[in-house]
Amino acid sequence: CNYTQKIKQVCVVMLQKRKRKEKDDDTVSLSSFDLKEPSNKRVRPLAKVSSLVNLISPSKNGAVRRFGQTIQVRQSPGMSLKASSRAAGPTPTKRRNSTLWSETLDIHQKSTFSTKEIKRQEAIYELYRGEQDLIEDLQLARKAYHDPMLKLSIMTEEELAHIFGDLDAYIPLHEDLLIKLTEGTGPNGTVAEIGQIVINWLPGLNAYKNYCSNQLAAKALLDQKKQDKRVQDFLQRCLESPFSRKLDLWSFLDIPRSRLVKYPLLLREILRHTPPDHSDVASLEKAITIIQEILSEINVRKGESECKYYIDKLEYLDEKQRDPLIDNCKTLLCHGELRNKSGSRLHVFLFSELLVLTRPVTRNDRSCFQVYRQPIPVRDLALEDLQDGEIRMGGSFRGAFTSGEKAKNIFRVSSVDPSHGQSHTLHVNDVYHKQQWLNCLRTAMTQQQGAPPTLQQGEGVPAKRRSTTICNEETDENCPPVSVLTELFCGVLRHF
Repeated sequence: CNYTQKIKQVCVVMLQKRKRKEKDDDTVSLSSFDLKEPSNKRVRPLAKVSSLVNLISPSKNGAVRRFGQTIQVRQSPGMSLKASSRAAGPTPTKRRNSTLWSETLDIHQKSTFSTKEIKRQEAIYELYRGEQDLIEDLQLARKAYHDPMLKLSIMTEEELAHIFGDLDAYIPLHEDLLIKLTEGTGPNGTVAEIGQIVINWLPGLNAYKNYCSNQLAAKALLDQKKQDKRVQDFLQRCLESPFSRKLDLWSFLDIPRSRLVKYPLLLREILRHTPPDHSDVASLEKAITIIQEILSEINVRKGESECKYYIDKLEYLDEKQRDPLIDNCKTLLCHGELRNKSGSRLHVFLFSELLVLTRPVTRNDRSCFQVYRQPIPVRDLALEDLQDGEIRMGGSFRGAFTSGEKAKNIFRVSSVDPSHGQSHTLHVNDVYHKQQWLNCLRTAMTQQQGAPPTLQQGEGVPAKRRSTTICNEETDENCPPVSVLTELFCGVLRHF
């Protein structure tokens, strides 16, 4: 009996060992899996294998498992460390907390407010949170960019002041509004009246007049400094850091300007959800009027500064090109890159008094705009809207012998003054920008002329100018003298 019992125990132990061995043999790890085949067999390229799952036989506790459409690989202790040494992926973008005011309330508190009041408080809370975000961004610009670049002597103190402005004045300004809004918040978490708080605070925004006026020059200086390897490396490291939220330095410096234009929208949203009989209505309407006046003044200052900036960048080949009207220009209506009929790239400026065509050039590492032809006074300007396909690109002389590409989105500007004798066919990239140019030109001409002289399609340039030159389309350096044209034309005839 004892002998039989011992035999059973031995059999049970052997059976357990056999099962354990079979279980271990079925377990496969990636570190022990050999993808090599005997040399006498054709090796299947690994790139053609759709999945590692196809290489490994199914097992109950295998190292590779499929969950839906994803494959998860369990790393065994013996797996090579090379996989973990790969370069890390992009840093995830830091998102701001977008909590709503109603989400800060419990169910009982929320039931005590009407839907109208909840929407009003949501709008007020949006103003509050926007100020918090702005303060955070301004502080980050100073601590992460301004102060380190000054300490590391990457830029001089004067250059940083020109680019960053007076951050020490802007941060307390917005902190002051937060304090006032906090003080005006009642025990139930609502702000009963916000209009007068904003009215008392708004005059401080005049501090941004100089900041916004200087933005164009500040951006130009920053772009110039980016050519320095040290500046470039520093800004790139900041861009790759989590705190930047994938925004470059200029995005942080432009946040105050974008915040300014939001104030009227935020105040109107608060007013929209304020009952007509509420005591805050009159104050909110007054606050909206004040902020609009401040923004209007900032826009005027910014426009004058931008106008002066580009006037200073104009370069004249001949002093006769310097029209006296240029000194009276206070507003730059629009500007941008266009192409003339011969395909030359031009940068065109429409000032309040003059239309100036230029060529972008670089002089001593300084970008400037070389004036092309004589500027045309707006009072002498004529405008013609041309149909798509009416003009062939490539120049009037060359177009006589080649099938030049018919242009789209084109218009013609010319001078009604015979002494100028100018006409320029200009090509715009798309119909939207063409309409923008036409609107700006017509507005300027109306202000200077009363009724803009607009040429009818096909009318072309005035007859006086036609009789003076053989190139009746454009008078520029791309149009050779008459003698040269005659000689070239005779040469072409002899060739045929």
